[in-house]
Amino acid sequence: MAFDVEVIREQFPILHQQVHDKPLVYLDNGATTQKPQVVIDAVNHYYTMDNSNVHRGAHALADRATIGFENARKTVQTFLNAKHSEEIIWTRGTTESINVVAQSFGAAFIKAGDEIIITAMEHHANIVPWQMLCERTGATLKVIPVSDAGELDMEAFTAMLNPNVKLVSVVHVSNALGTVNPVEKIIEQAHAIGAKVLIDGAQAVAHFEVDVQALDADFYVFSAHKVFGPTGIGCLYGKKELLDQMPPVQGGGEMIEKVSFAGTTYQGLPFKFESGTPNIAGVIGLGEALKFVMSLDRKAMLTYEEELLAYAHEKAAQCDGLRVVGTANKKAGVLSFLLAGAHPADVGMLLDQQGVAVRTGHHCAMPIMDQFKIPGTARASFSIYNTKADVDALFTAIEKVKMFL
Repeated sequence: MAFDVEVIREQFPILHQQVHDKPLVYLDNGATTQKPQVVIDAVNHYYTMDNSNVHRGAHALADRATIGFENARKTVQTFLNAKHSEEIIWTRGTTESINVVAQSFGAAFIKAGDEIIITAMEHHANIVPWQMLCERTGATLKVIPVSDAGELDMEAFTAMLNPNVKLVSVVHVSNALGTVNPVEKIIEQAHAIGAKVLIDGAQAVAHFEVDVQALDADFYVFSAHKVFGPTGIGCLYGKKELLDQMPPVQGGGEMIEKVSFAGTTYQGLPFKFESGTPNIAGVIGLGEALKFVMSLDRKAMLTYEEELLAYAHEKAAQCDGLRVVGTANKKAGVLSFLLAGAHPADVGMLLDQQGVAVRTGHHCAMPIMDQFKIPGTARASFSIYNTKADVDALFTAIEKVKMFL
């Protein structure tokens, strides 16, 4: 469908309410996006009509649930342009996806003396699992520096590359700064020295198209709730030849081929990484969310979002006492800021009293906050259903906050 923001907004029922007797202005999309009616309906339909376990049932409900479940996998394959549907592994979200790679790829390929590279702007989910892996194996974690504008020092990255580097794991779009990183160059350079690359796409997939084959990413991860789907479900994409070599992380039902006390053999992809009863409703909801996104004019959607973010930056430049944190040339969806003399938590609370929902704190990115010597920021994060009127409401509310503080 053509991109019309008013038509889009009508499909998100939660937006049409008042908070503290003010119309809701929802600008916390970096934390979680709202859900269109088609996603709500899909989850409701599964529980109302098809609720059953998948793959093993010998009855109609199980057949319908399994078809919906596996069709959603094919939808993700299309959404990411993966080569094979079995390259799509269901997880609880981005965090679990990264942990699966850290534990499984780590067990198969990382040893003492190896090096893993991340960036200074990573979410904790793309820091802590690698620290834990380094503690287990004796590998070394190295960090690409970030400039005061919030951009990667690519010369420093190039200098870090050597045959000991086995993995590079970087965020596609920073949740704290909005920076869009040059992942194509990172992947190309890492592959040139034989390293594999994981891309954290949690903040990227809701804003622009991602083609994992064109990127040549070895792993790409994201969460459903960042792209209009349910919470508690996400995806790990991995190249088939890599996933085939990686051991399962959890044992139990579904991931086995045959179990005996003499030994156990495992299923092939994708099931060897999917033990136990999955989040079936979440998977089905994610499939509907991605079909909703793919039904839109993605280029027009991206242009609209870029214009909206540019408008927010223009308003910020005119706002006395406001400092934008994260001024990279290429950004997506995020305006992080500080008000002079005000703690971000107080700013967020006072904005909420005016119906404006933002995020405050370190945004699970404490190292970059430490680098900038700030306690955190207030973060307005935008999505396809936000408007210039929402931006105006934010800055009108900020002016009142300044009066209070």
